[in-house]
Amino acid sequence: MNRQIAVETEISQEVSQVAGFALRGYQGEGDYAHIAAIIAGCKDADQIERVDTEDDIRRYYTHLVNCDPYKDMCFVEVGGQVVGYSRATWWLEPNGPEIYRSLAFLLPDWRRRGIGSALLAWGEQRLTEIAAQNPLASERFFESAAADSETGTQTLLDRHAYAPVRHFFTMVRPDLENIPESPLPAGLEVRPVEMNDLQAIRDAMVEAFRDHWGFNEENELTVEQWVENPNFDPSLWKVAWEGDQVAGMVLSYIDDRENQAYNRKRGWTEDISVRRPWRRRGLARALLVQSLHAVRQRGMQEAALGVDTQNQTGALNLYESVGFRAVKRWTTYRKPML
Repeated sequence: MNRQIAVETEISQEVSQVAGFALRGYQGEGDYAHIAAIIAGCKDADQIERVDTEDDIRRYYTHLVNCDPYKDMCFVEVGGQVVGYSRATWWLEPNGPEIYRSLAFLLPDWRRRGIGSALLAWGEQRLTEIAAQNPLASERFFESAAADSETGTQTLLDRHAYAPVRHFFTMVRPDLENIPESPLPAGLEVRPVEMNDLQAIRDAMVEAFRDHWGFNEENELTVEQWVENPNFDPSLWKVAWEGDQVAGMVLSYIDDRENQAYNRKRGWTEDISVRRPWRRRGLARALLVQSLHAVRQRGMQEAALGVDTQNQTGALNLYESVGFRAVKRWTTYRKPML
């Protein structure tokens, strides 16, 4: 059954003059190929390194939270060709505001014609409708994001009164030589991960990340999503235990498709987290050092991770002390929802 919805939003005179321009709703799984193609068509112009297949999109969209694509997506067509899309979602931060986030991709050939503004306007309109159905929070914000290389998106958000509120880095350790020593704190052990450990590890990670800015448990991956991911390899994970309690972890992975696409040998040392009772004892550093050795043993030549530059646990300083350097900045923007 075709559940396509009508998409209506105010569009500028500039957009109305684009021959064949139309907005439409999501039409089902057949749009996954369009989404993958648009992301692929944007990444070089935006200087963003990523590899997304149609199967990746299908897997991700199977687990959407607070987003019904039939209501919360908008596609741009020009002359019947899909050239861009927008998706809206929302969440409530623990003890914080309600966040109403929109993201959009538009092929480079169709930028600077007012279409990006039309997509942003549609996203705000849809998110306002969603907010009207939710209990009133003390604060509500529209949210979006851009990399330092997405200058057009930065200009667009600035023009529409979005302000930068948080910065994140992608960091790379350009080689895996001279890895510093860092012993595991006394009383803790790292042991091979068994499949029946996964839920306990996931629960511990969520608990640890609850202190982080912008945290939303609904957006955290489930065990099912871990296992479905083609990069899932718990033999690379370094999880510290004290008895039957998970104290902290680094959940490394290797993305072979991405490495092949960008002609590199990189391992990602991600989901670095320590639960409160075990913090300030050097555990994160010890696990990160072990993880660097692990990806090196798999033949990798560099390592990468992402970090909130204002993380209150001092993560940025830790990663720099182990040899990571920032290579890309990402910015989260917000605008009060009036």
